[in-house]
Amino acid sequence: MGKLVVLKLGDGKFEQGFPVTLQIGEDGDRPSTEIAGKLPPNLEIPQHYSCWQSAYYHLGLRTRLEAAAVQITNVSVLEDCYNAAQTLTKSLNEWLGSPSFRPIREKLLEKLMPSDEVRAILQTEDSLLQRLPWHLCDLFKPYTKSEIALSAPAYERAGQASPPRTKLRILAILGNSAGIDTKADRALLEQLPGAEIAFLVEPQRQELNMQLWAQQGWDILFFAGHSSSQANCEIGRIYINQTDSLTINDLKHALQTAVERGLKLAIFNSCDGLGLAREFASLQIPQVVVMREPVPDRVAQEFLKYFLKAFAGGKSFYLAVREARERLQGLENEFPCASWLPVIYQNPAEVPLTWQGLRHSVAGDRSVVTIRRSLRKVLLTSVAIASLVMGMRHLGLLQPLELQAFDYLLQLRPIEGPDPRLLVITITEADIQAQNQEPGQGSLSDPSLRRLLQKLEQYHPRTIGLDIYRPLPVESNFPDLGTSLRQEQRLFAVCKVSDPTIDEIGVPPPPEILPERLGFSDIVGDSDNKTVRRQLIHLAPPLTSRCSAKYAFSLQVALHYLYTQGIQSQVTPEGYLQLGNVVFKRLQSPMGGYQQIDDRGYQLLLNYRPFQSLQDIAQQVTLGDILNDRIPPNLVKDLQDRVVLIGVTAASASDFWFTPYSAIQQPFQKEIPGVFLQAQMISQILSAVLDQRPLLWVWSQWSEGIWIWGWSLVGGIIAWRCRSPLSLGLVNIAALATLSGLCFAILTQGGWVPLLPSALGLVATGGSVVMYKRSDAEDSNEPRIEEKHNFWT
Repeated sequence: MGKLVVLKLGDGKFEQGFPVTLQIGEDGDRPSTEIAGKLPPNLEIPQHYSCWQSAYYHLGLRTRLEAAAVQITNVSVLEDCYNAAQTLTKSLNEWLGSPSFRPIREKLLEKLMPSDEVRAILQTEDSLLQRLPWHLCDLFKPYTKSEIALSAPAYERAGQASPPRTKLRILAILGNSAGIDTKADRALLEQLPGAEIAFLVEPQRQELNMQLWAQQGWDILFFAGHSSSQANCEIGRIYINQTDSLTINDLKHALQTAVERGLKLAIFNSCDGLGLAREFASLQIPQVVVMREPVPDRVAQEFLKYFLKAFAGGKSFYLAVREARERLQGLENEFPCASWLPVIYQNPAEVPLTWQGLRHSVAGDRSVVTIRRSLRKVLLTSVAIASLVMGMRHLGLLQPLELQAFDYLLQLRPIEGPDPRLLVITITEADIQAQNQEPGQGSLSDPSLRRLLQKLEQYHPRTIGLDIYRPLPVESNFPDLGTSLRQEQRLFAVCKVSDPTIDEIGVPPPPEILPERLGFSDIVGDSDNKTVRRQLIHLAPPLTSRCSAKYAFSLQVALHYLYTQGIQSQVTPEGYLQLGNVVFKRLQSPMGGYQQIDDRGYQLLLNYRPFQSLQDIAQQVTLGDILNDRIPPNLVKDLQDRVVLIGVTAASASDFWFTPYSAIQQPFQKEIPGVFLQAQMISQILSAVLDQRPLLWVWSQWSEGIWIWGWSLVGGIIAWRCRSPLSLGLVNIAALATLSGLCFAILTQGGWVPLLPSALGLVATGGSVVMYKRSDAEDSNEPRIEEKHNFWT
C-alpha cells in the first residue's frame, strides 16, 4: 500500500505567508502523522510566475485556448521562456527551504522511503499556488513514485449509485476544433477495448445536456477542443461548437446527476483548465485531469496517448499521469514546459481510480478477484468432470450409450441410393419350395445352381459371389456343375471359420471351389443385440476349423472386381491394407466409442450405405425371376459391369443381422439378410476406392479428450454466465443442439467424434457450477444479481 501526503496551505497571501499543515498516512487510512509549519511571505514568486507566463504566451504556439487566429511561433522567445522557467523553479525551491518550513521537510524525510509510492495532495484555495510547478520542487524529488495533485479545502464523498451496465461508458465531447485536430483524440479513444463511447462532435447545448442526464450514467467524461479560465481560476469555459460556449455552472444539474450515477473521472484535454477543475470539484467528482496552462495541440494528443497506455497497462492513476506528463519532456525543445501542463484535481474523500477499479464498477457487485476465482473454479471443475468422463469411457461404461448415439447420427444421414455396381439374387421361401428340395439339401439345389450359372454366363457379370453354405459335394449326375464350380474364375464362395451352433468348428467350403476363391463369412457383432458395426476382413483360422480361409468373402469379391479395374492390393509399412490411394486402417481398441472390445483380426468400422429398405442397398431380383427370364432388359445389359451376389432371404434360413438402422426399419424388417450385409461390406470397399466415399475415422485419444474437456468448459461457462433457470435451460439446449450438429456434420465426412461423453461433460460441469454458485450465494448471505462484466484488456 502506498503513502498519502496531504499538504494543506491555509488562508494567506504571498505578502503575509501561508500556514501549512502536513498529514501523512497509509493510502486509504486516516493520517497517522500531522505537523504544522509555515511558508514565509514571498513577493518574488508571483513576479517570477508572471514573467514565465508572459514568456510562455509569447511563444505563439498553436494551442487549444480558444477558437481564435493562431500566431506563428516566435523562435526568438524560446530562450526567454526557458530562463523564466528556471528562475521560477529556483524561487519555489528556495521558498520551500525556509526555516519555518523545515519541520515539514524533515517529517517527510522521516516518514517516507524513496521506494514508496506517494500520492501527494496540495489543498489550497489560492489560484496562483495551484498554477506553480510543484512537481519540480525538491520536496518530492527523492520519491520517484510520487505525483502531486491539487484539491480544494472543502470536499465530501460523492453519493454514487451506478446503474448496472455491461460496458465502460465514456461520453466524449469533441468541441470547437478550429485550428486544432480533435480527430486524433477520437482515434485514441476508439482503440479502447470493452468501452461504449458516445461521441458528441460540436454538439448543441440541448444535446449535451440530454446525454449527461442519461439513465445509464457515464464512467468517464472527456472533452477535447478549446477552453479557457478566468484570471482567478474561479470559472472555466468550454467551447462546444463554433458559436456556443458553456461554463460548468451552465451544466451544473446535469453534471451533478452524472456524478451521482457513477461519473468518476473527467478529462479536459484542452487549455487553461484550472477554472473547469475548481468548478467541477464543487460537484464532488472523484478525479479531474486538466491542463493548467494553454496546451499545444500536439502536446494534448501525446499526453492522452501516453496516459491511456500507462493506465490501461496497470499503473495506478497517479503514476499513469506522472509517466504521461514526464514523457512530454521529449517535446520541450519544440514546446517548452510541456511537462508542466497536466495536473490532477483530486477529491480527497474518494479513493483514486485504478483500471481494475473501473472494471469493478462496470462488473457490478463482484470484484475482479472474485471473477477470476470463479473462472478458476469453472476451469478446474471442467477438467475434473472431463477426467471423470474419460475414466468412465475407458472402463467401457459409456460404450453402449455411445454406440446408440452413433446409430442415431447414422440414421440422420440422407439416403444415397443403391450401389449401382451390385445386384443381389435373393432366394425366397417361394424359391425354396419351387425347387422341391428334400430336407438337408439346403436352399439352392444342384439343378437350380447349374441353371443359374448358365443364365449368368449369358450376362457376363464381372464377379459372382455365392453367399450360401454348400458343404456337400455336387451330385454325381451333375458333372458339368462340378466342372463350372472348379473352373469359373469369377465365382467366389463362403465357408465359416467358427460356428457355435454345431459340434464341429466351422462350416466347410464347397469341395469344388479352389482355396484362392474362398472367403469366410464370419461376422463380428456388438454385445447390444448383436448389432453389426464392424467389418472383419482378415483372420487367422484355428487349425481345428473346417474353414481355412484367411480373407473375408466381402474382401475377396471386392478385390476381384477391383483387379478387373487394374487396381491391386498392397500392404503399407504400418501393415495396413491399401487399395489404390485408399488405406484401410485397422480398428484397434480403444478407438472412438469402442473402448472394451475384442479387436482380434483385421477389423474396419463399417460405414453403411444409408437405407430404409433393402432396395436402398442394392438392386435385387429373385431366383425365380432370373431362372424364368422375368428380369428387365436394361438390367440384363448392365450385368456385365456388376457384382452379382447370391444369397438366401427366406426366414427359414435364419441368416439375419441387426444394424444401426434396425430402429427405423419396419417391425418385420428389424434385421437384414446376411447377403445384404455382405453387399454393404463390399460396397464400402468399392465406394471408398472408386468413388472416394469416406471411410469412418476417429481422432486420437488425446484429441478426443480435449474435445470432451472443451465441451465441459462450455457447460461450466454457460452455468456461470446464466443467472435464471430459464436462460440456463435455453442456452444449454442450444449448446447441445450445436454439439449434435457438429458431430453430425463431421460424421457426414466420415468422422466419428464423441457426442455422448461431450454432452455428459457439458451437463455435469454446468450442474456442478450451479451447485457451487448456489453454495457461495448462501455462504455470503447476499442476493444474487445479474452479472455483467465485459472487461477492458
